Amino acid sequence: MKRLLLDLNVFLDVILDRPPGADVAAALWAAIERGQGHGMVPAHGVTTIFYLLEKARGAAFARDGVERLIRVFHVAPVNDDVVRRALALAWSDFEDAVCAAAAETSGCDALVTRDPEGYPNAPLPVIDPAAALSWLTQE
Repeated sequence: MKRLLLDLNVFLDVILDRPPGADVAAALWAAIERGQGHGMVPAHGVTTIFYLLEKARGAAFARDGVERLIRVFHVAPVNDDVVRRALALAWSDFEDAVCAAAAETSGCDALVTRDPEGYPNAPLPVIDPAAALSWLTQE
């Protein structure tokens, strides 16, 4: 079974129903929920998602969104090894480096993002949500 770490933008597309990525991101979420893949969220992303959801729609919505998230997705640890690996990547976007390092450390087969170009020389394949959905549903 494919292990995928999803970037925060993919989760936010689903939870906030943000076009144009919401439909394919929701289909990917549903495929993972059906057991067609093993989905992960980086630990630091959970707090960021809560903060952004609370800011957008209030604390109750944020709690509900995070509860929905962790019912389906496993949390990829972000510990000192992940942070060291992210620093070693030396990318201009440290948050993207942490996502990539968390995916690598968690044994993911790919990292899923709407912005694959934001992950230069990533230590694992970086694909967009449509490619991830295709990958999961072909198996």
